[in-house]
Amino acid sequence: MMKTGGCACGAVRYGITLELTPVTFCHCSKCRRWHGHVGAYTAVDRPGVELTEQRGLRWYAASATVRKGFCGECGSSLFWDEEGVPKMSICAGTLDAPTGLTPKAHIYLGSQGDYYEVPDDGLIRREEFTR
Repeated sequence: MMKTGGCACGAVRYGITLELTPVTFCHCSKCRRWHGHVGAYTAVDRPGVELTEQRGLRWYAASATVRKGFCGECGSSLFWDEEGVPKMSICAGTLDAPTGLTPKAHIYLGSQGDYYEVPDDGLIRREEFTR
């Protein structure tokens, strides 16, 4: 069954036709700035993403190889897309419920914010990120 999701205002909608990965929580400073707190990502092979409404979709060049997709109308963070990587990351909070997703890991704990603690929740913990 296809999963669906989108931004807060409906100007971007998507469908996912392939299997999503478990959720990774990113604590790096860039994700915290982009989301306002921790980033929660799942990922899917690029052919598994079908944009069904994209009038609001905008892309921000975060680096020479990474672009971030967001809604230009409501500001929702949606996608993280790295050149040369077969999967595109989807902001997990943009998926319609029920997602069926499970959490897997915390990454970039070495640069997490000083205003919160990450509980010992049994998930994989990495100070940085490794593929």
